[in-house]
Amino acid sequence: MKVAVVGATGMVGEVMLQVLEERNFPVTELIPVASERSVGKIIPYKGTDYTVVNLATAITMQPDIALFSAGGITSLTWAPKFADIGTIVIDNSSAWRMDPTKKLIVPEINGEALTAEDKIIANPNCSTIQLVMALAPLHAKYTLKRVVISTYQSVSGTGVKAVQQLDNEEAGIEGEMAYPHPIGRNALPHCDVFLENGYTKEEMKLVKEPKKILNDDSFSVTATAVRIPTAGGHSEAVNVQFLTDFNLAEVRQLLSDTPGVVVQDNLETNTYPMPITAHHKDDVFVGRIRRDESQENTLNLWIVADNLRKGAATNTIQIAEYLIDHQLV
Repeated sequence: MKVAVVGATGMVGEVMLQVLEERNFPVTELIPVASERSVGKIIPYKGTDYTVVNLATAITMQPDIALFSAGGITSLTWAPKFADIGTIVIDNSSAWRMDPTKKLIVPEINGEALTAEDKIIANPNCSTIQLVMALAPLHAKYTLKRVVISTYQSVSGTGVKAVQQLDNEEAGIEGEMAYPHPIGRNALPHCDVFLENGYTKEEMKLVKEPKKILNDDSFSVTATAVRIPTAGGHSEAVNVQFLTDFNLAEVRQLLSDTPGVVVQDNLETNTYPMPITAHHKDDVFVGRIRRDESQENTLNLWIVADNLRKGAATNTIQIAEYLIDHQLV
């Protein structure tokens, strides 16, 4: 099993390598791929040193699977070239997510949609993944009507420059700014670029992607995405209205029974999900589960996950594992 990691020296790429090793993914040959400035660097993996190559060289090495985390432009240009030689591309950018010819996959929810013909598979947005992990079992039982999301997203979701900006601000050092304003001791209602409708791209991903993953556009979604000065882990306050009423004990049980979801909801012990405790974990954590007393059939949830793991690297690799387990590669 030849596995290429495209963007191997980036934040998500480095976590992909960690997760591949942790999960003992059946890699027989690793092909670390990065931009020209990183070509020639050495990447250690499971006791073997691998040399970083460029995309053109990686194609000649004919990987079985290519895990892409190198940005949308790179993916749009190169993913089809890998697919043309038979490589299965699992892409972590936004390039292919809403393409009607490509699958948008969270394995626990819609992995069964995958076939051997799928050569480019899209990994959803990090905030979308943790959202749908909690919504999917509830939608199956009570049917979604409307979802209102407010996110509290870490700087690692922006990238290494944003992490450095926060570190600099905390240390009192002037440096390069990833954001138009300070992020330390602040909150920016500005994740990704603004669109003509006044929403950001991040907010519109949360509006559109859940409908594609759940294969249902009958419910409505609105979102406000906020960047906060945490190093890792995204949080979401989610208000969900259903077509039918629910029982809170049953809601907790449905979520507890969902693979990949952990309920942390004990007010007596101050137990609820937090980014600091979700760090380096692959599960999605749900708490503050309570009825919205202002509106019928409506539930409040607090959802937290490590955005670099289940929100990116882990979900990508779980897609690859699903393909192998179901003999689709």
